Amino acid sequence: MLDERSRTLLKTLIERYIADGQPVGSRALSKYSGLELSAATVRNVMADLEEIGFITSPHTSAGRIPTPRGYRFFVDSLLTVQPLERDKIEAIEVRLHPSSSQQLISNASQLLSGLTHFAGVVLTPRRVSPHIRQIEFVALSETRILLIIVTGDGDVQNRIINPDRPYSASELATAANYLNRYFAGHDLEEIRRNVKDEVTRLRGDLHGLMAVALAAGDEALGAGGSEYILSGERNLLDIEEFTSNMKRLRELFDLFEHRTALLQLLDLSSRADGVQIFIGGESGLAPLDECSVVTAPYEVDGRIVGSVGVIGPTRMAYERVIPIVDITARLLSSALTQQAHS
Repeated sequence: MLDERSRTLLKTLIERYIADGQPVGSRALSKYSGLELSAATVRNVMADLEEIGFITSPHTSAGRIPTPRGYRFFVDSLLTVQPLERDKIEAIEVRLHPSSSQQLISNASQLLSGLTHFAGVVLTPRRVSPHIRQIEFVALSETRILLIIVTGDGDVQNRIINPDRPYSASELATAANYLNRYFAGHDLEEIRRNVKDEVTRLRGDLHGLMAVALAAGDEALGAGGSEYILSGERNLLDIEEFTSNMKRLRELFDLFEHRTALLQLLDLSSRADGVQIFIGGESGLAPLDECSVVTAPYEVDGRIVGSVGVIGPTRMAYERVIPIVDITARLLSSALTQQAHS
C-alpha cells in the first residue's frame, strides 16, 4: 500500500507525535527519519499520507498528527514491539504471587495502571454454571411453561418461562429430548454456544423457546454476571487530550460508572485470541472515540475466563503497552491456575 519511503516517514511521524504530543512538521521528519530528502519531497509524501487518511493537520499548526486509521496501519504493519525489561517482569511476578483470586485480579489491575500510567482493567472470571444432567419442559398453560433443570450434583431448579408463542406438548418434548441428548454433561455456556450452530437439527421453530430457556437457566444457576476491576482512572485526568475536552472526559467516566457497555467490550476481547487493540471508534463505544483499549485474555487450567486491559489515549506507546498487557495476562493465568490447585 505504501512504498518504503512513505512507510518510514509515517512511522517517524507517529513515533515523534507519541513521544512529544506535538504536530510534526516536514523539517522534523527530515531530521529524525534518517532519509536524505528535500523538504519539498517530505511535504509531498505527507500530502499523500493525508489524502489516504493516515495523518491530518490541526487547524492551529502546519505540522501533522496521526489519525486512528494511521495508528491502525502503524500497529499492524510498522510497529516493533519492545521486550519488557526483566525488572518489570519480576515486579509483575512478585505482585502476582499466588494468593486469593480476588487479590490477584485486583493486583493485576493496579499493575497495569502503574506500569502504563493509564487506566488498568481486569474482567473478573465468569461464574461457571454447574453441568446439566437433565432439562424438562412442562406446559402450565398456552403461554406459561415450567422449566426444570437438574444439575450434575442433583440440585433441582424450577423456573416459569413465557415464550413468544404457544408450544405443543410434542414440541416441548422435542426440545427437551434434543437438549438432553446432545448437551447432558455440559454447562449452560457450552449449551448456549452450540445451540446456535446446531439448532437446525430441531423440528419446527424452537429458537424462541431455546433463547428464553437458556436465559432462565442462567438466572436459576447464577451463570454469567461478570464484573470488572478498574484502577488508575484518575491517571486519565493528567492527559492533555482528555482534559482539553471536558465533555468527552465526563462521557468516559460515565462509561466507567455504568459499566455495561465496557463489560461487553471486555467480554468480546476475552473470547479473542491473544492481544487485541481497539483504536478510537473501533470499540464501537462513542466515549472511547479518542481512546485506545489494549486487551488480552487470561485463563485458568487452559480455559479462558476473563481479560486484562489498558485504557488510554490513542497517543500511547503501543510498543511498551502491548507487552505489559500480554505478560500480565500470562502471569495472571499462571498464578490463578496455581491458586486453583493449592
